[in-house]
Amino acid sequence: MKVPKITGQKLFATLGLVLFFFGQASPVLRAQDEPAPPAQEEFNYDIIERLAVVGTERIEAETISTYLTVRPGDRFDPAAIDASLKSLFATGLFADVIMERNGNTLVIRVVENPIINRIVFEGNSKLKEDDFAEEIELRPRMVYTRAKVRSDIQRMLELYRRSGRFAAVVEPKVIQRDQNRVDLIFEISEGPKSRVSRIQFIGNRVFTDRKLRGILATTEARWWRIFGSNDTYDPDRLQFDREEVRQFYLDSGYADVRIVSAVAELTPDQRDFFITFVIEEGEKYVFGKIDVESEIRMLPAEFLQRLVTVREGKTYTSKGIENTIESITNTAGILGFAFLDVRPEVDRDRQTRTIGINFYVREVPRTYIERIDIHGNLRTLDKVIRREFRLSEGDAFNSLRVDRSEQRLRQLGFFQNVEIEQLPGSDIDKVILDVTVEERSTGEFSLGFGYSSFDGFIFDTSISERNLLGKGQSLTLAFLISKRRNNLSLSFSQPYFLGRNILAGFSIFRQDFNNREAGFATLTTGISLNVRFPITEYILLSPRYTIRSDTVEIPPNVIVSPFLLSSLGTNTTSSIGFALNYANLDDFRFPSRGQSVILNVDFAGLGGNIKYVRAGIEADIYRPIIAGFIGHLGFDGGYIIGLGQDVRINDRFFLGNPRFRGFDVAGVGPIDLLTGQFLGGNTFFVATAGVVIPLGEFAEELGFQVSVYVDVGTLTNVDVPLFDVNGDPIPVYFNDCDPVVSDDCIMIVQDTGSLRMSVGIGITWDSPFGPVRLDIARVLMQEDTDRTESISFNVGTRF
Repeated sequence: MKVPKITGQKLFATLGLVLFFFGQASPVLRAQDEPAPPAQEEFNYDIIERLAVVGTERIEAETISTYLTVRPGDRFDPAAIDASLKSLFATGLFADVIMERNGNTLVIRVVENPIINRIVFEGNSKLKEDDFAEEIELRPRMVYTRAKVRSDIQRMLELYRRSGRFAAVVEPKVIQRDQNRVDLIFEISEGPKSRVSRIQFIGNRVFTDRKLRGILATTEARWWRIFGSNDTYDPDRLQFDREEVRQFYLDSGYADVRIVSAVAELTPDQRDFFITFVIEEGEKYVFGKIDVESEIRMLPAEFLQRLVTVREGKTYTSKGIENTIESITNTAGILGFAFLDVRPEVDRDRQTRTIGINFYVREVPRTYIERIDIHGNLRTLDKVIRREFRLSEGDAFNSLRVDRSEQRLRQLGFFQNVEIEQLPGSDIDKVILDVTVEERSTGEFSLGFGYSSFDGFIFDTSISERNLLGKGQSLTLAFLISKRRNNLSLSFSQPYFLGRNILAGFSIFRQDFNNREAGFATLTTGISLNVRFPITEYILLSPRYTIRSDTVEIPPNVIVSPFLLSSLGTNTTSSIGFALNYANLDDFRFPSRGQSVILNVDFAGLGGNIKYVRAGIEADIYRPIIAGFIGHLGFDGGYIIGLGQDVRINDRFFLGNPRFRGFDVAGVGPIDLLTGQFLGGNTFFVATAGVVIPLGEFAEELGFQVSVYVDVGTLTNVDVPLFDVNGDPIPVYFNDCDPVVSDDCIMIVQDTGSLRMSVGIGITWDSPFGPVRLDIARVLMQEDTDRTESISFNVGTRF
């Protein structure tokens, strides 16, 4: 075989090719031999030179960059890029986000969430769109996200659950629109109302199921509870009821009571709930030894011992302990200790079933008002609120005055809610009164209609502002028309007149009144000036001056009584008077405790041609009796005397419904027997005794209040000669004839002054469309000439 000849030049060329081949292949071989890098190191740690945002429609690229945690110049760090990705999703602006590397550029691709064009609710009838609008977060022109839709659905379902509709279903539907907009539609199936059909108790030995059900806020569904909602299941109400049952046992002496569970079970058809309370009652305890210890010299234990409301040997009650702590705290607050620390130390003896209590009062310094902070008064001026406070900055703290200040603020009627919180001041002996108010609308335009036995059908309208310009001023324009009365009035009042605690005001009025029972009509035009200022915390004095013009006429088709002739025509009355008012009723609409007394005195004769002195008094006392019964005693009386002249008929008193129930309007008192017209009287009184009857939860839910009453009264003393010097009655005769020589004389005035009495039952209904009052009365004592009315009915509303 012939071996080829290799020259040096060819040898070097061949060797170079081999070396080149291995040189190029070695990196590949090394890459194959070396292990693969970890999966998380997908990005190299190179520098980001540029950010590129792709896919935006409404949002600027610069805005997106502000949400990123990486910037140009940073490395391609997977952790930092992942944080940026989460940050963009957290904004809720994007449906999708992709981040990728293109060379040294970080590309952010986004898909924006659509904008909500409108929100529609379909299928709802029990709840209105306004109910949902107050609860959900989504609104038109907001960014649509699935998370917010899910959240709003839960809120809507919670609204239905609160109203007892646990079978409600809400399905969202999205309709795509142009420009990346959507219509969001909530399709609602409300379902039936899930009511509480049964409430039962397990483990109760001492108290019956009926007794325990009576203390619950939740009630079993019954047909008569059509206006209530407590027969629907509410989880929050159930927790409240659980605590109510526990507190009831604690107040009954069962200190070891345990409410093991309070479970509500929904029936398979989702229409009814069964609620079951499981109770471990334990044993009954009585109070053992009661002691008081005090570290405060101004509050010695001997003094505080008199404030203790619990007694040794009496049934244990947690309410008694709370009342004692409250009594001690309130007394200490009056003496200037704002943050009194009263700790009841309990000594329980299970053998003797006694619980001893030691009320330990820790030492605290007297406190002073550092400042009064006011929040929430967007319209009402600060000074209007501050002037109602019974203490000032720098004064010693007094809890009684703080409570009274809060009460006065509520009585203004400017605020929906008032809260005064005591906060620690800059030092241990200082306190800050933090006042939070929630303003209510004080302007009102109202139309009203109603019916009463006295006025017939009534229509009235008024425009009023009770907090004019936030200064507490009141301005009212009112108009009323009825079968008897046509009234027009303009009134204004300024509280704290001239910087003093005086209310000043005026009223301009025009009144047209038809007293058909007495056979006359009166047209009155006048102006009244009045002021009002407190004498004590609960006593108000209200001086007034009134000047008015009265025109007395005889309506058409009315027989004229001769006793009206002297009152016909136009007269001017200029009078000065006052009202003295004392009231501490717990509720001015349906009082259950307290008293109210109003004394009115007027003197006419400061100018004008009418002169008289008139006085009147109204008094009411309310007291709880027993088992929810409320007693009521009332008195209403008046007296007027002419000064050198007879009292005109339009200035006299008339008595009947509604002041004297059981009698017709102006149906009692002196009467002209010839015409059958009542003449009124100069003296009257009506005394009332009544009892409000508790009707239980059924009546309370429907807003009913029932009372029985006895009314006793009379009207007498008309300005005609009725008695001789010996007190014997003298008949008044027509045409001034002499009964001794004529048989044609007829007595035409009767005024016996005898007592009248009626008994009855009154029913008040606080109905959804206005207050309703029905009185059914029977007259027990009367004169033959009196006019009675067995049933009187009044109903009205405002809107």
